[in-house]
Amino acid sequence: MPDAYPKPTPDAPLRQIAITTNPGAEDAVAALLEREFGQTPSIYTNADTGLTTASVYWNLPDAEVAETRAALRDGLADTEEHGLDVSPGRIAIRRVRARDWSESWKRHFKPIEIGRALLVKPTWSNRAPKAGQQLVLLDPGLSFGTGQHATTHFCLTQVAKLRRAGERQSFMDMGTGSGILAIAAAKLGYAPVKAFDFDPDAVRIAAENAELNGVSDSVQLTQADLTKMPRGSKEKFNVVCANLIYDLLIAERDRILARLAPDGSLVLAGILATQFKAVEKAFAGAGMKLVTAKTDKEWRSGLFRRVTGTPE
Repeated sequence: MPDAYPKPTPDAPLRQIAITTNPGAEDAVAALLEREFGQTPSIYTNADTGLTTASVYWNLPDAEVAETRAALRDGLADTEEHGLDVSPGRIAIRRVRARDWSESWKRHFKPIEIGRALLVKPTWSNRAPKAGQQLVLLDPGLSFGTGQHATTHFCLTQVAKLRRAGERQSFMDMGTGSGILAIAAAKLGYAPVKAFDFDPDAVRIAAENAELNGVSDSVQLTQADLTKMPRGSKEKFNVVCANLIYDLLIAERDRILARLAPDGSLVLAGILATQFKAVEKAFAGAGMKLVTAKTDKEWRSGLFRRVTGTPE
């Protein structure tokens, strides 16, 4: 997750902030909006034009519209520099009625199944989990991730696959956002489960979601800045998830690895496919081997473990 999000201004008009792109770039554009605003965008594809529009809703003052538009233009330009065509890359910012916000979420946030292990769904869905599935409830509002994004989906899948029934396994979520990964880990039986985020609003929302799911006592949430955490750590975790931007993963590699148990599993996500080789090379330099990876449209995520005999 990004280091910080702008704060909505409650008295300002509610606006739809939308970017129209081609389907091949919809995940990258959605990630740009999520980085800027801390919301998982709603996605709409026009059947006639074939173009996709990703939208977030924000209380944005008139004075900040031009600045917001410029920041999004810079983000689109940066994405194109990494080799991804985002055309037409059309940015639209318009006023909407407040009630449109919740209705948009209800149209676009659908239940997600992670194999036989998990069902992630919004609170308004009547869908029941199958036998053996753990249920994770999220009521997004201004939340920070619902599992719809390819990178979060990969993390959820690995958290479920890595769980060994009957064994004690600890879990750390770096950049927890909505808390979805930590909540899922607690539901699957990981303990202890710890998570942190730079943004206090993310930590607050994650705490609310943990309470909603009845795991407040099982998930320890803190506000922390990865870049300022100690480079060493006595506490090690069997599974560490870091769904962060690629340059932060590289820059803070040693701080991340300091919290991984010698035989632990590291899940890295939030990486464009064009950036993944740089991340893989950086972690290979610290004795980490890529075990499995998945590319979903423009995103690539991976599971890493230490090469046998590599010191911590």
